[in-house]
Amino acid sequence: MMPLVLAVGLPIAAWLLYQWLKKAYPQHAAKILAGLGAGLLFAFGIFLVMTGKLAGLAAVAGGAWLWVQRAMKAHSVWKTVRGMAGTKTAEPPPASPSPPAPGTMSLDEAREILGVGPDADMATIKAAHRRLMEANHPDRGGSNWIAARLNQARDRLLS
Repeated sequence: MMPLVLAVGLPIAAWLLYQWLKKAYPQHAAKILAGLGAGLLFAFGIFLVMTGKLAGLAAVAGGAWLWVQRAMKAHSVWKTVRGMAGTKTAEPPPASPSPPAPGTMSLDEAREILGVGPDADMATIKAAHRRLMEANHPDRGGSNWIAARLNQARDRLLS
């Protein structure tokens, strides 16, 4: 009975997760996937404890710890070398991206988003916007952020 539940439940859960991830902001999706990965590792550890294979987990953790220490040391050396070269490391992205404020998009960026040329007339811009919104509207599984960018590009080109 349990294999049947897993065979049916896991694909459904994966599909639902995929549908949610399509609509989520990238930073939120990264946090969710990291938490999901940590939860799966924890569940795997519990499974190993319950089946009496804790010694295997300890061996893997011990071996992984050596590699983690080496990676941390290599990272600190890399940061030092970059600091000596006068370049700064990239700042982390904001925690929650919001649609850009109106008026901050350039004309070239707006044309690129809608896929129109510099000589596009009002009808061409509206048709490109309509076509892209049909494919990316949040009510049809698209992203709110993409829809906001499309609307902003249209408004910028039509103003």
